[in-house]
Amino acid sequence: MIGEIDKSWKEQGKAVIGVDEAGRGPLCGPVVVSAVCLKEEIPGLNDSKKLTEKRRLELVPLIIKKSVWAVFSVRPEIIDRLNILHATMWGMKKCVERVLRTVKDESIILIDGNRVTGAFENEEYLIKGDSKSINIAAASILAKSHRDRLMYRWAEIFPEYHLENHKGYATKEHYEILEKIGPCRIYRKSFKLKREKHPEQIKLF
Repeated sequence: MIGEIDKSWKEQGKAVIGVDEAGRGPLCGPVVVSAVCLKEEIPGLNDSKKLTEKRRLELVPLIIKKSVWAVFSVRPEIIDRLNILHATMWGMKKCVERVLRTVKDESIILIDGNRVTGAFENEEYLIKGDSKSINIAAASILAKSHRDRLMYRWAEIFPEYHLENHKGYATKEHYEILEKIGPCRIYRKSFKLKREKHPEQIKLF
């Protein structure tokens, strides 16, 4: 049941800081990282991917009001320089540092995924953590909502890419657009911006 792990750590006298990201996979735009330490429980928290956009947007002001939180956006050029994994870890470190400026209690940092940043003493990774920890779920909602908002803004600047539809992910429509007009300045040059036109041929070799 979501939240049991948070309850367990709180019973041990520790503040729980949940950390998650949105946008590791897209071809363009930032990867957005968030860290959240809830001060009160919020009904309905869950993995952001399991919630509608409408529900996520309803939860955002509640999370902001009832937590210590931080959101950090890592730009494409930094992703290209560091690679996506290190850029994400760097963003997570920045977020946690910001939250720890306010949260002075002894804390446990729960990171969604299969690795920790290595920057803090009390860190644990939690696979599928956004469906297990309410603090990670809250972080996933803030990260996802913030990234979507950024992509909607970019869609107004670059309407020809239809970013409002795919949010930068590698969809069939997105690749078709890239084949016609090529990438613009918000694309990650280190990512594969061309699809395999004949992937079935790979089986012949």
